[in-house]
Amino acid sequence: MDVQAELQRIVKRRILHVDMDAFFASIEEREHPELAQVPLVIAKDPRKTGGHGVVTTANYRARQYGVHSAMPASQALELCPHAVFKAPDFELFRTVSDQIHELFHEYTDRIETVALDEAYLDITTNKLHLDDAVLLAHWLQSEIWEKTHLTSSTGLSYSKFLAKEASDYRKPAGMTVINPDEAQAFLWALPIEKYRGVGKKTLPKMEALGIKTGADLYQFSELELMNQFGKFGYFLYRRVRGVDERPVEYQRERKSIGKERTYNPLLHSRGEVQTQLRRLAELVVAALQRHQKHGKTVVLKLRYQDFSTLTKRVTESDFLPLDAQELYERALTIFDDLPPTKLDIRLVGITVTNLAELNFQMIDLPLEIR
Repeated sequence: MDVQAELQRIVKRRILHVDMDAFFASIEEREHPELAQVPLVIAKDPRKTGGHGVVTTANYRARQYGVHSAMPASQALELCPHAVFKAPDFELFRTVSDQIHELFHEYTDRIETVALDEAYLDITTNKLHLDDAVLLAHWLQSEIWEKTHLTSSTGLSYSKFLAKEASDYRKPAGMTVINPDEAQAFLWALPIEKYRGVGKKTLPKMEALGIKTGADLYQFSELELMNQFGKFGYFLYRRVRGVDERPVEYQRERKSIGKERTYNPLLHSRGEVQTQLRRLAELVVAALQRHQKHGKTVVLKLRYQDFSTLTKRVTESDFLPLDAQELYERALTIFDDLPPTKLDIRLVGITVTNLAELNFQMIDLPLEIR
């Protein structure tokens, strides 16, 4: 198919790339505000591991010293000797990621998860029935901040490649839109190492050919690029012309359904917590019914005044009934089983996981041996 024809097939799409800013480090800063004032590295402390370990991420203060993800933790320590090292808390990170994905599902179910902190959303059609994709992206970005106190960077365009490059263009807490008529100028100015697939092995060959930017790449014919780079040359030829037909590959199955609320003033008594658990249980059951799902695991989440967060889950052998009272009682039992502590709760959440379609009933049949 002609490249221009391929382009015309996709320019009406609206694809949003959401990338959380220094996600793991930002969560730790939220939970422990004092960490926001120091260079923070999410990795096991190499002074305690014999120099072993790899940096998962780092906050922006640490990045000023050259610390970045996938770097050996020992090298990060050399670059920034006064950095604070904190081992990754993946249970907490997954919990927050699930919360953000729940927000995504309020806008669209066409979500391709790339990592805990990154996803593509196809918002060409959306649950808000908004034609203004820019407004929708702003709303989502604002809601993420409102519900999680974490910033995100977003990129909006008609292809996954452009949307991802756009989200990286103005970090942190930025938003960049690349419209079809702006794509060519953006792609020409883009350094060649930013093109997907151009890595350490390919880059020297590109430089030997005098290809440093998209504008340089554009001068080569499809045949020339395929002779130099094989099948990859075919994709490069299209990519620099704004053609990327890859769809947002989304899973239709929901992994969890939950609701949570932040409170100001804080909750100070068991009675206040009971009231909120009852309301949340009603909302979760309504959402389960709407999606025709049921699950086996109840997760209770609490965040306290000092921003410390506790999550505890209980899994049943059978699917939970779609009954708000039943869900409330299970959540309250989890709450009552927690170690006694001063309440001062700023957030409560209930989530049901281990989901399955509500298209059959688990029936216990009495077996009688004759």
